[in-house]
Amino acid sequence: MGMWRKLIDIAARAAELLVERKMDGLPPDRRIDDASFAAALIALSAKMAKADGLVTSDEIHAFHQIFVVPPEAEKDVAKLFNMFRETTLGYRSYAQRIARKFRNCPFVLEDVLDGLFHIAKADGVITPEEEEFLQTISKIFGFSTLEYRRIRASRLGREPDDPYLILGVEESISDDDLKTAYRRMASNNHPDRVLARGLPVELQNLANAKMAMINLAYSKIVSERTQDNNLVH
Repeated sequence: MGMWRKLIDIAARAAELLVERKMDGLPPDRRIDDASFAAALIALSAKMAKADGLVTSDEIHAFHQIFVVPPEAEKDVAKLFNMFRETTLGYRSYAQRIARKFRNCPFVLEDVLDGLFHIAKADGVITPEEEEFLQTISKIFGFSTLEYRRIRASRLGREPDDPYLILGVEESISDDDLKTAYRRMASNNHPDRVLARGLPVELQNLANAKMAMINLAYSKIVSERTQDNNLVH
């Protein structure tokens, strides 16, 4: 979170200039850019809190945890946050603004997304609406499905149905090693082979369901990687 806090601190100072219209201290070619960037960061944070329809005190507290604001700018930043949190409309344009500014610095974009995850999970649950909000921003930032899953897992842990968790492999595994791991697991868990090892016939449905889950996990990973490769090329 260090990079996020550093960026957000700079943004807060620019936001003060934006709100009070004290633009004299900035070079002409940076005035709109810095103020716009500050507003975009505050807007995304506020609209993230609004994504599930209700802005909670926990989410506001989370915003203040990551948005390190100098005392003299607190009121102005609060005004912007309250204005932006009224609706999620327009959040894509703010994400695009940040993406353009840091298109050559993906680690910065990842820190911004990480900060948004911090706000989203503040009330204890991430709703489908919040998940869609985060996924959309991730795509605008240029992250692949695999990269989004990695960032998400770093904040929330893996979901029980995560295909990589099911196959017992890391997201960084190569395509060839993935295929090898899948074939090994499929072979070891094939219903006929499991039954031959002494599994009661009554539990055959369980073996069939596990095999189907393994096949689905592998197919999902392959499909996602194919989509990501198509986006790159």
